[in-house]
Amino acid sequence: MLNAVRPVRSLLLSIFILMAGGGFMPSLVSIRLEAAGVGAPLIGLVGSAYFAGLTIGSLQVARVIRRVGHIRAFAFFVSLLSASTLAYALHEAAWLWGALRLIDGFCIAGVYVCLESWLNDRAEPSERGAVLAAYMVALYAGQGLGQFLLNLSDLSPARPFLLASILLSLAVAPITLTRAASPVLGDYRALSMRGLYTASPLGMVGAAITGVMLGAFFGLGAVYARRIGLDLAATAAFMSTVILGGVVLQWPLGWLSDRFDRRAVILGVFAGTAAVALAIALLGAPGMLLLPMAGLFGGLSFALYPLCVAHTNDRLTTAERVGASAGLVLVYSAGAAAGPLAGAASMSALGATGLFLFVTACAAGALAFGLWRVAVRPPPPSERQQSYQPLPQTTPMSAGLDPLARETQ
Repeated sequence: MLNAVRPVRSLLLSIFILMAGGGFMPSLVSIRLEAAGVGAPLIGLVGSAYFAGLTIGSLQVARVIRRVGHIRAFAFFVSLLSASTLAYALHEAAWLWGALRLIDGFCIAGVYVCLESWLNDRAEPSERGAVLAAYMVALYAGQGLGQFLLNLSDLSPARPFLLASILLSLAVAPITLTRAASPVLGDYRALSMRGLYTASPLGMVGAAITGVMLGAFFGLGAVYARRIGLDLAATAAFMSTVILGGVVLQWPLGWLSDRFDRRAVILGVFAGTAAVALAIALLGAPGMLLLPMAGLFGGLSFALYPLCVAHTNDRLTTAERVGASAGLVLVYSAGAAAGPLAGAASMSALGATGLFLFVTACAAGALAFGLWRVAVRPPPPSERQQSYQPLPQTTPMSAGLDPLARETQ
């Protein structure tokens, strides 16, 4: 593990620092807008702007990287992200913050593509699984720990934005000082939407609905926490618990999916997500059960995307898997862009608990769709079922880190 990670340690340090500085911004923006009296629909629109920028960036930033190289492109995207982070402190207005979130999403996509393509180039084929695991730990650990910067809002309204900008600027240092040569950017073409659905209806629909659920949560989860009475410290703990819980359960659920019909595991996880989300909605107030339920919700919901990717890969040849994984990232991102809008509408109609009632409805709908697919289509032969591989929901470039998808590359 250490031998595999050592050549890419500067990349991992950069993503950790960057996510520590920028990973709490969705929560901070939502909380500030809610405190200013902005309604849930407009907060949802601002949240959707980020995922729209992420999707656009995933498709477009490769041109910038090919033109100027990885190091210059990374410095450009992080510098622009740092500047946009400071701009939040200049004026508090939903229209301005929505535009800044769109820029943030575009920049984060550029950062992901730079780092993930670099990791693809540096990782030996036999070590891709270890590199991917280290990348996910750095990504989610930074994002989870960064949530506690929300506590600085009580000291000064501008202080969280200033510290976030400092951390983002520092994230450039490990990359610009690296002696590793910049790679040639690979080209990963997503499988067509028709091809994805034909190969695996459950994989495609499951990834899209997972995007809707998690997009709604990241866009509005902090607003939910504040509206049920949590202070800033408790809100940070709530958001961090969901994120870190999402890392813990991926490997146990993946182990189960390698030994049983993967569709049954996916359906079980959707059912568990619906049950936990409903329990959180019914709880509707701070209490001893809230954080354990939040961790369980994160553990179940975060595992759904890589499970859907693995199930889709079971239906494909090795040569098709990179394109399929890239397509599923885009499907997930499109769902995530729609999630905050739909979740906000539910909160407007049903109050704070409407967010988790919406998530419950989404998971239940995916469960019903999956039961129908199980009834009309047999599972793939057991010899075709591939090993589960945890994957981040970042950009299509992350598909290249899957050692199974890269067997013939």
